[in-house]
Amino acid sequence: MTTSRWSGWGPGEQAEQHYLIQPRALAGGGDIRHVTEFLRASGWRDKSKNSGLLLMESPDRSVRFSYDPFTQPGRWTIRGAARGPQAEWEAVLGLHTPVEIIAGLTDQLTRPRSAHAPNVWAPLAEQSWHARREGQHQIATSPDGLAWMHFRQNADGRALWWAGARDGQGIGWSAQFTSTTPMHLVEAFSTALASPEPAMRPLGRVPHSAQIKVTSVSLLPSQLSGWQQARVTAARAATWARNSFTASRPRTGSRARPHTATAGRTR
Repeated sequence: MTTSRWSGWGPGEQAEQHYLIQPRALAGGGDIRHVTEFLRASGWRDKSKNSGLLLMESPDRSVRFSYDPFTQPGRWTIRGAARGPQAEWEAVLGLHTPVEIIAGLTDQLTRPRSAHAPNVWAPLAEQSWHARREGQHQIATSPDGLAWMHFRQNADGRALWWAGARDGQGIGWSAQFTSTTPMHLVEAFSTALASPEPAMRPLGRVPHSAQIKVTSVSLLPSQLSGWQQARVTAARAATWARNSFTASRPRTGSRARPHTATAGRTR
């Protein structure tokens, strides 16, 4: 384990120990607020009940997101309703999927689609993942062999995306996406999965794994809260800009009614 110390601390604050973990895929679940606060700031509604199940809904009510730590083995679930040419879809991710990887997918749900054609495999290739085909299956594996991304198609035509990570001790998680899941969302997930950026965890939340590299850093609470607030502020700004643009666009679905003169009274 290596140690780093941050400079520029102000008076009256006590430094706290945190840890940068690589690869991020084996960093453990993390703080779910990294995901949920961004969605709230993007206009998502909290539909949670008293049962403890976290449930959120997109502003247009087309997507529902839930976090259930109580039903074993626990999971994150994202469901999209059928709309026009888009079929109903679902993504189910294990409880210990790092929140940074979850956010790669859920953040994308708050943004307009890019005009470019999505490519799930491109972000993996950029990080030197090993790709191969096995019959109807296409597989990519991280350089260290600890994470994977599969597209599996059975003989009966059923298909799904399957991803995850596991260390030598069998600790890890997996995720499944129906074949109808929009490709730009699967691409956003694969980008987050392959990212070389480390994940940060506080003292006591570092996984016991021989396959991770851990760097200790000392942080002030104001530094950590500042980074978290910057993420929320960015979401609010993007939401405001998007809503303002939508409100200012002319309505193309209806034509302006022609002006009709009203006869005045004559004296």
